[in-house]
Amino acid sequence: MLMTAAEYRDSLRAYKPRVFVDGTAVESVADEPRLAPGLNAIGITYDYAHVPAHERLMTARQGTSGKTVNRMLHIDETSADLLAKLEAVRLVCRASGCAQRYLAHDALSAIFQATRRTDDAHGTDYAQRFLAYLHDVQDRDLTLGIAMTDAKGDRSARPGRQVNPDVYVHVSERRPDGIVIRGTKAIVTGAPYMHEFLVMPCRTHTAEDAAFAVCCAVPVDAPGVTIVARPAGRPGEKAATFTGTYGQSTGVVIFDDVFVPHDRVFLAGETEEGGFLTTSYATHHRHSCIGARAGFGDLLIGAGALMIEANGLDPDRHGHIRDAMVELITITESFYACGVAASVHCVQDHASVMPDAVYSNIGKLLLATKIYDMHRIAHQVSGGLIVALPGPDEDHNPETAASLAAVLGGRPDIPAAQRLAVSRLIEDLTVSHQAGWTSVISLHGGGSPEAMKREIWRNYPVGEKAALVAALIDRGVADEGRRVSKQPGRCCDTGCAPPETVAPDQDHETPAAAAE
Repeated sequence: MLMTAAEYRDSLRAYKPRVFVDGTAVESVADEPRLAPGLNAIGITYDYAHVPAHERLMTARQGTSGKTVNRMLHIDETSADLLAKLEAVRLVCRASGCAQRYLAHDALSAIFQATRRTDDAHGTDYAQRFLAYLHDVQDRDLTLGIAMTDAKGDRSARPGRQVNPDVYVHVSERRPDGIVIRGTKAIVTGAPYMHEFLVMPCRTHTAEDAAFAVCCAVPVDAPGVTIVARPAGRPGEKAATFTGTYGQSTGVVIFDDVFVPHDRVFLAGETEEGGFLTTSYATHHRHSCIGARAGFGDLLIGAGALMIEANGLDPDRHGHIRDAMVELITITESFYACGVAASVHCVQDHASVMPDAVYSNIGKLLLATKIYDMHRIAHQVSGGLIVALPGPDEDHNPETAASLAAVLGGRPDIPAAQRLAVSRLIEDLTVSHQAGWTSVISLHGGGSPEAMKREIWRNYPVGEKAALVAALIDRGVADEGRRVSKQPGRCCDTGCAPPETVAPDQDHETPAAAAE
């Protein structure tokens, strides 16, 4: 079943999660105004699956079941799947800013790989459990929250050496019918309006930290789960012309002795495979983030173009404006090109594919560090009106509206209202407190830049490049390791030798003497 946005919203009413926003309890997530922009953003992924023009991107045939499923829940099987997913994420994020639901795709893909590896190494049945869960999630078209980033506590201490072990989610008890988990996940995207959480490790673990290497599925309203969240976007703010409609909540999720039956446990103590799950998810997610921020780039490029036009400028005649827009386009399409390359150069893993780790991490590193440049360029081409414009209430103030419209217009053939609307949109996307929050999410979401640099260094074939250059510059090394300088063919056709010199004596004058 492929739900619509309205059906998704209605489905949330069947859940009764314990949620707090701004210090108050939320009675109904589906009807909470402070969370509405988040539900709207998720809803895009549902409704677009029913639009004929988007069907190729937004749906896929799941090979393990033969059923048509939402792209956000699909396990990629080919390079073409990865390309379609990348395009689909860009599509929904250019409409919503960040559609959030693609995180479910990334986690499901990583768990699909990790459970098969674990079964191969340990003879477990995790893959069978997970496949049954996957098909159920796809059949019901659920939205999943990824509970991965632990609170972490003292960063200098490993999980098992924390003063408070609950800063990491861990197995606190093993029962014949399942496990009990407790601990805290600190940054869970869209936490209040999910159907279920996928609990995953956020780092590699040693044998002594085996209790922390856990992966399982937990309903959002399971007994013992508490969600402490922030509002999604800027609901209710008149100046929030975009984020008042579409936004993203994040939440701290506390697991207080939550029971998880065995059929929902996909990893429980296998530290090596837990490390693989972490890095696999990171690669899938960073690949998806490339598409997401490319969609955001589309918004800035389009808004910048409209603002330039409304200001009466012509990029063909005003070179500094053209150069700025080209820089914005170059940034956006450069990291997106990395996503395309990662898709094309994917690696087969069991019945799924993994995007290339190097290109995925380079693309994510570019967008993470260039997000501030993207904002800067939008400011540069737009002018100061985006922060100096009076609030939207003045648009309807009979004492000022007419005079403001007369003096704040730009090109005479473009209504002043359009110029003001674009100004407020750019302010909302790049200058507001929500814009600052989005920048930090872009920088640290999916791991910090340092984590991406480590992955690039770990996966890039530096040794191969060094060997290539060594072969090119080799001048001949004897078996014992001594460099031979006169061997013909090693540095030139005849072999090199230093020029002969003759010491000055009675028969030979020095150059200085000859000059005299």
